[in-house]
Amino acid sequence: MSRGRLRNIKLRIEYEGTEFSGWQRQPGLRTVQGEIESYLKKILGEEIRLTGAGRTDAGVHATGQVANFLTTADLPLRAIKEGLNSLLPRDIVIKGVTIVPPKFNARFDAQRRRYRYHYYMGRTALKRNFIWEVSYNLDVEQMDSAARLLLGAQDFSSFCHQEEREKDKTCQVFFAQVRKRGKEIIFSVEANRFLHNMVRILAGTLLDVGRGRITLKDFQEILESKDRKRAGPTAPAKGLCLVGVWY
Repeated sequence: MSRGRLRNIKLRIEYEGTEFSGWQRQPGLRTVQGEIESYLKKILGEEIRLTGAGRTDAGVHATGQVANFLTTADLPLRAIKEGLNSLLPRDIVIKGVTIVPPKFNARFDAQRRRYRYHYYMGRTALKRNFIWEVSYNLDVEQMDSAARLLLGAQDFSSFCHQEEREKDKTCQVFFAQVRKRGKEIIFSVEANRFLHNMVRILAGTLLDVGRGRITLKDFQEILESKDRKRAGPTAPAKGLCLVGVWY
């Protein structure tokens, strides 16, 4: 393959996380990053290192993941997209391939990321890999009211993994909403950044609000306490989906 000037290429990616050990490359494990990099090497004839916008955990899905990589291969963008989609397993699809400025970084240049968490009141065979099945009715209005308490710049120490390495746990939440669609309940949240397990812990705590186990006042106090032990459980990964990244 002929070589040309160095190009910075952005991918928009959709994947089902069920059979993956997360986004990030890990020796001996099947990961989304590892799969895409291996097939890019076959197509472009060089070692490729992807930078992803979000390091989703094992079992988490994405409809709007973004990643970028550098290459000197002069293969047309359409050929890269078609080549990847012809080789990749069916649980990964490349939705878009574009050229971006040389200094673009999918992780550090991201201004907003949006996630959705899906609950289901009852049991479902078709959606079981994409939702958290719960056996009780939930008060969606109370859950939505609690979600709105997340808006603005706040310290989310109560809603992150206890071993979170980031010293600054302040996140700017631009949008937070809980809505019902049939038996499905969707928690949507958009912020400038997310801490490890933040959305899943928020989803678990919102479930406690919906069940009536904690009040809105309790939820506010949990947020202000900066104490993970006071928050609810970490919701299952399969209900979470990264739906968009904005720059």
